[in-house]
Amino acid sequence: MEVGGACYRIVHAASAEALLDEKDFEREERLPYWAELWPSAIALARYLSREDLSGRRAIELGCGVGLPTVVALSRGGEVLATDHYEAALDFTVYNARSNLDRTPRTALLDWRTPERLGSFDLVLAADVLYERRNAPVLADLVPGLLAPRVGEAIFADPRREGAPSFLGLMEERGFRTTTEDMLVEQGGREVRVLVHRLRS
Repeated sequence: MEVGGACYRIVHAASAEALLDEKDFEREERLPYWAELWPSAIALARYLSREDLSGRRAIELGCGVGLPTVVALSRGGEVLATDHYEAALDFTVYNARSNLDRTPRTALLDWRTPERLGSFDLVLAADVLYERRNAPVLADLVPGLLAPRVGEAIFADPRREGAPSFLGLMEERGFRTTTEDMLVEQGGREVRVLVHRLRS
């Protein structure tokens, strides 16, 4: 994967469907979305490749296989990669080590019952609004993760149904949004991804 003039080798599952756990799905409707490299993750990584993140503390929500985390590390950031799946964290650590010989901090994170993880200069997320019910949960979570006055959130989203609701809820919480439209080519198809930068 070429991002910002650099080439990254990102290992991911050959088939996300093969990782489906029927018991997990019946209990919590959990699906292994983490196992794919989504166009929004590529768009977020490209966006981050233009940033100087030296010394900035970042957290990625739903890191999946970790491409944005890897790029943020390469740009000088200190990154905490989080996901609801232990396997996602394992892939992210492997991809960071194999590309950069660096290891991000990791934490399991359930957005609905979050633990106190500290405050961050950047909250990063790619394609996390795939279910409308995620919008209010994330709008409640993100402000508490951001450092007062300086924190920003960057969300990459391929126009999911939950995105307008999330942006509206963040506006109600005092955040301003600027948006960049990106075209991502992957697997012979083109996907338009909106990268939203939110500042209080």
